[in-house]
Amino acid sequence: MSPSIDLRENRAFASELKFAVSRRVGESIREWARARLAADPNAGGEEGDGYRITSLYFDTRHFDVFHRRGSYGRSKYRIRRYGSSAVGFLERKLKTRGLVSKRRTLVGLEELPRLEDMNSDRDWAGFWYHQRLQARRLKPVCQIRYRRVARVAATNSGPIRLTLDDEIRALLVSGPAFNDREQGVLLSEDKFIIELKYCLTMPALFRLLVEEFALSPLAISKYRLAAVALRQVKDTDANGPVNGRPNASSCLTF
Repeated sequence: MSPSIDLRENRAFASELKFAVSRRVGESIREWARARLAADPNAGGEEGDGYRITSLYFDTRHFDVFHRRGSYGRSKYRIRRYGSSAVGFLERKLKTRGLVSKRRTLVGLEELPRLEDMNSDRDWAGFWYHQRLQARRLKPVCQIRYRRVARVAATNSGPIRLTLDDEIRALLVSGPAFNDREQGVLLSEDKFIIELKYCLTMPALFRLLVEEFALSPLAISKYRLAAVALRQVKDTDANGPVNGRPNASSCLTF
């Protein structure tokens, strides 16, 4: 249930719901979740459920992923790092019929420059990822970092997971390397982004949460917010900094 320790090459389809709430509501939901769900087994902090996530996102020179042109609208490529780890996950996130699946491979950060090589090394664990980046003409375009609180549980219908993200910041990048020096543009202002993950049918606990806090699902993408905030694209449909406004055109997984 903790993605930071899940080393499986492929991860099964799952359902996701996302919400944007004020800091006051987000803090109340965080306490609600802490009273009912277990801490992420690989998190830390005072409550044992927090960590930092930093991701590099890829797109084409024409930002086909952002604009969801053709097959680019169904998949997202990124490199994800947890905390200050010396390793990262090469990830492809695929959305099919409203369900999300993921393929990921663990590599050392010192290996990331290999993604810029013209030739692919079949013996490298990241070969499949390198091949797809080349085939789809994808390059790193931005870095997004945020603080996450994660709570989990095992149910009769499978594992469930609730995450709350804030302090979301974005930076421009020019290559496959993490920037730990600069803070970047703040995207979240005083908002929390909440995500519920579960297997197909929403569990009763999550239905209770949605009802108790009168939550309405929103189509939010950290990548879309970042691309607009960093002036990489102009899109009147993208929210800019998270403001809690429903927006179907921004519906990409993150």
